[in-house]
Amino acid sequence: MPASTILVLTDDVTGIRAANPGPFTLEGTNSWLVGRDPVWLIDPGPALKEHVETLNREIESRGGLGGVALTHDHPDHADAVPAIRSRYPEAPVAAFRGEVDARVGEGDEVGPLEVILTPGHSPDHLAFARDGVLFSGDAVLGRGSSLIVPYPGALSQYLASLERLRGRAFHTLAPGHGPPVSDVRTKLDAYIAHRLEREERLIAALERGRRSVAELLADAWSDAPPELRPAAAATLAAHLDKLEREGRLPSGVERPEVSFAEG
Repeated sequence: MPASTILVLTDDVTGIRAANPGPFTLEGTNSWLVGRDPVWLIDPGPALKEHVETLNREIESRGGLGGVALTHDHPDHADAVPAIRSRYPEAPVAAFRGEVDARVGEGDEVGPLEVILTPGHSPDHLAFARDGVLFSGDAVLGRGSSLIVPYPGALSQYLASLERLRGRAFHTLAPGHGPPVSDVRTKLDAYIAHRLEREERLIAALERGRRSVAELLADAWSDAPPELRPAAAATLAAHLDKLEREGRLPSGVERPEVSFAEG
């Protein structure tokens, strides 16, 4: 089993990257440890034995676990929660939904972390902030673009989330996947521009008479590699939903049948 990777961000912030690389997880899922005496854990990650053991060693070296904060409940971020809770049964788990000790939302505080509501990638998505560091989960990745899991209003909520984050003065991005980012404003600008540019390409394809999923993906997502076509189809569904809600979707457009493992 490949070893987890240690990402030292500051004296108080360390990332543990799980050995679960893939098209949706990039190099792997980043779990973030924040503070000391006790430390808080953001996203325990996948239930891989070596990854959990690495987390436990780092937690012990930092004076024990104060609690767990989940950006969202997708398996690659949350599957290791039971293993962590079995080792630290007194440490609370905070998230937007689910069987947790504290359900939290916009403006709440979780240990040393400020909670920021950032739906879009999933309806329960949260980001966390501390001392100018944004722990963005899957709302903003270290490289590439984030998957939008289609649900009613997903894309509009996602764009609003990005604008909310852009209105803050973060100096460092600690993402759920990919490397840390030092120029957060530029990254957020690029994320917003990417979504709007994708929408423009989709509208242009519709104006050319494209109506099938295959045609729309070929036109508006021509740059998506084959392994990311399921993610492209999911994001297409979210874009079509947005256009329909805004009264801008022509009739006769085929909708994707989205089926993929959430990441």
